[in-house]
Amino acid sequence: MDIRPFKVTIPQSELDELKRRILATRFPERETVNDISQGIQLSTIEELAKFWANEYDWRKVETKLNSYPNFLTEINGVDIHFIHARSNHENARPILLAHGWPGTIIEHLKIIDPLINPTAYGGNESDAFHVVLPSFPGYGFSGKPTTTGWDPGQIAVAWATLMNRLGYDRYFLHGTDWGAITVDLLAAQFPENIIGLHSNMPGVVPDNIHQASATGAPVPAGLTQEEQRAYEQLSKAYKNVHYAYYLASRPQALAGLIDSPIGLAAFLLDPITALFYPPATELFQNADNEKPDARLFSVYDEGLSRNDLLDIITLFWFTKSGVSASRIYWENKFPFFTPKGVKVPTAVSVFPGELYQAPKSWSEQAYPNLVYYRQEEKGAHFPSWERPQRIIDALRTGFRTLR
Repeated sequence: MDIRPFKVTIPQSELDELKRRILATRFPERETVNDISQGIQLSTIEELAKFWANEYDWRKVETKLNSYPNFLTEINGVDIHFIHARSNHENARPILLAHGWPGTIIEHLKIIDPLINPTAYGGNESDAFHVVLPSFPGYGFSGKPTTTGWDPGQIAVAWATLMNRLGYDRYFLHGTDWGAITVDLLAAQFPENIIGLHSNMPGVVPDNIHQASATGAPVPAGLTQEEQRAYEQLSKAYKNVHYAYYLASRPQALAGLIDSPIGLAAFLLDPITALFYPPATELFQNADNEKPDARLFSVYDEGLSRNDLLDIITLFWFTKSGVSASRIYWENKFPFFTPKGVKVPTAVSVFPGELYQAPKSWSEQAYPNLVYYRQEEKGAHFPSWERPQRIIDALRTGFRTLR
């Protein structure tokens, strides 16, 4: 099948229309509590709207996207958009980076240059990768499926097809969120093609632990302190991923996300801030964050800026993907955190702000060829986006002996 060059170009008329809609927003009344227990706060959304309409610059991220070679190729009737950034280093090895929801390919943009040109970013020539970064079907500039069946297993097959089409028969994998599930399934289905896998949301939870934590059962007997902590985190996660239950049952009911940019922003920001980076008010309202490079919390080294968050929200808006990107929850047949049968060499990074911190004992059971395991001191669910250097270091160190 053909691979066609692609350029991200949003017409100025669409930028103008976005601003018009933001300024015409009908806001709801204020929440009746002084925290985020009822959802993202009105004051946060009002400040976001002001910044989005008057200061945010989409052209910066558009230029960044276009600084890499972009392509489209049809796989199983759906156009797949992807970045293919090749290294100039002779012994570079290919790696596929898989994003999550609502991350999009933007969550991995910060690690591309250090991966393809490590000598310019504190690494060695032997650390070089050729980077393939696809957009999931229904996300970003990929096409929107018109039939059912695009679950993570089918997407894994599509990624294998893409890598084969690019001439890569052996390659590395890295995934976050849905990307972590997808690369696990890819490695399980096509182990002969995978040199090694890295995940920061590993599927390692034993079936009995998964069943108990999902139903709110008491802590099973015989767990270590580390395993008990993970169990408690899982139990809390299953209670709080309210958005996932809705997306898994009625994604089409979210049609209003296509028509209201502030509605879309509130919906996407709520799980990001409630689960991983609370509270967003420190980013959009604190006087110290009026600087253009303001970051979301000093406790996270690199952090996330207002622009980081709006880059992803704005991509969702321009590509009208609020509903289509959500359907993966409806399509999914695989438990999020359980083992997928991966036998290839595997590296695991555990971040303290993740939904749960995978114990090494469970990781060794789920990944019998575990070659790297590290518990990070800082960071959360989107480390390539928030703490890119830690993911770069993990990919270099975790895969170094496998090249």
